[in-house]
Amino acid sequence: MTKRAGVSRSSLKNAFREIIWPRRRLVLLGLVLILLNRLAGLVLPASTRYLIDNVIADGNLTLLYWLVGAVGSAVVVQSGTSYALTMLLSVEAQHLIANLRSQVQKHVLELPIRVFDNTKSGELVSRIMNDVEGVRNLVGTGLVQLVGGTVTAIVALVFLVTISPIMTLLAVGPLVGFALVSTKAFKTLRPAFRERGQITAEVTGRLTEALGGIRIIKGFSAVRKEEEVFRAGVMRIFANVKTTLTMSSMVTSLGAFFMGLAGVLIMAYGGRLVIGGELTVGELFSFTIFLGFLVAPVVQMANIGTQMTEAFAGLDRTAELLSWPREDDDPRRAAPMPPVGGRIVFEDVHFRYEDDKPVLKGIDFEARPGMVVALVGSSGSGKSTIAGLASSFLEPEEGQVLVDGVDLRDVKLESYRAQLGLVLQDDFLFDGTIRENLHFARPDAPDADVERAAEQAYVTEFTARFPDGLDTVIGERGVKLSGGQRQRVTIARALLSDPRILVLDEATSSLDTESEALIQKSLAELMRGRTTLVIAHRLSTIQRADLILVIEDGQIAERGKHEELMARKGRYHQLYTVQARI
Repeated sequence: MTKRAGVSRSSLKNAFREIIWPRRRLVLLGLVLILLNRLAGLVLPASTRYLIDNVIADGNLTLLYWLVGAVGSAVVVQSGTSYALTMLLSVEAQHLIANLRSQVQKHVLELPIRVFDNTKSGELVSRIMNDVEGVRNLVGTGLVQLVGGTVTAIVALVFLVTISPIMTLLAVGPLVGFALVSTKAFKTLRPAFRERGQITAEVTGRLTEALGGIRIIKGFSAVRKEEEVFRAGVMRIFANVKTTLTMSSMVTSLGAFFMGLAGVLIMAYGGRLVIGGELTVGELFSFTIFLGFLVAPVVQMANIGTQMTEAFAGLDRTAELLSWPREDDDPRRAAPMPPVGGRIVFEDVHFRYEDDKPVLKGIDFEARPGMVVALVGSSGSGKSTIAGLASSFLEPEEGQVLVDGVDLRDVKLESYRAQLGLVLQDDFLFDGTIRENLHFARPDAPDADVERAAEQAYVTEFTARFPDGLDTVIGERGVKLSGGQRQRVTIARALLSDPRILVLDEATSSLDTESEALIQKSLAELMRGRTTLVIAHRLSTIQRADLILVIEDGQIAERGKHEELMARKGRYHQLYTVQARI
């Protein structure tokens, strides 16, 4: 799918090719069933003429029995085909929605990190869950009812013409006017439905943020402010819904007006024909009922048209999302990363998040296998950006990031990240047990390895006090654990993954003094034999690093070991001295 802006021939063609055509047999069966359903429904109005003019007028009981049998059989066919349609198409439509959601979720997870930096997670959740809902009207009963309604209207029109061509013209005139109004209304509705999807995604994004940061909101007494923000958002949704409801209601009301006008014209003209002996009472009754069968599908098609318009609006947004390039869509990313030795080289690396705000300006350094390279500096100097580049979350605008001589822009990212270990500043944990969170690093790891990693990271030091041990449920984002406990779980997770390259971003930032002392031992074990990039504000934790890089304003201001940098009495000495005094 590609990005679409309005109702276009190409978007209809796309929907047909990608959604309807692969299910053509099912849709064809649905069309056959709807045709049988609608044709069976026409038996009753067709029999009315004979009931009045022949059965009642002539007292023909034999014909009455035939008519009753025909109508009864038609009722059975109608009910059976209605049930089959629901079971076949409605179920398949829900299956399609589930598959589309899975496809969109998979695509979103494969998008570059920059997308997630610039887009609220709640907005993406809304687009994954809500935008594909309308597709049920393409494969479900909506499409076949649209076709079935058209067929019913055509057959009814044929019967009407055979009874009275002039009365048929009187009836069709208002219907044509209604069709013109509906067509114009649908052109207005589709952009409104697209806008509703966007607004809903924004409001959902804000709500997700608010629920995730509920402690901050309550802690700063910002509940009322958040209520105002959310209310403003839902009122924007209301304004949009009001617009679409007004337009849809106008279409429905005009439909009722035009249909009523047709009825008045038929009553006046048909009554004169009956009085004049040019039309029988049975023919007038039959015409009136057939007119209902002509009008009902037209009104139904207007409602289905609104649903189809909403469906295409959602599909447009889904197509737009699916058109966003994934991380590995770059044709350069063709080769898997070979087994990593651990040599990392930054060659004249430049990077910026925004065009006029450079973050890194010519970063050069080398980390040989097994080295510990520490990145220090003030907040916003570019340390985490360097870690993001080494983790392949970001790509340099200029220069290269090489691992064992291979440019990270040339490899399949999954093959590289499988050999990478991360302990980030945001100690993210999933809702579930501690054991499940550890298994996230290596789903097939035996329990012995999991418990060994937990012991090395001193996770068992606190889980021993829990009744369920490693099987303790920790809540969303590990909310039931302390900051130090969460950090130890993330370190155990990295230990279990057994990486060749390790990135520690503020790995001890959440630890108290006692926990830090425990964790430094496990970190020393974790870093042994692995190339490690360490970011730490606590300079006391990196004194034994093989290389310390002092990052200031996106450049390497100083480099060397702890003793060398202290002897120079430069920026590192200043940072260390200030911390020591604290």
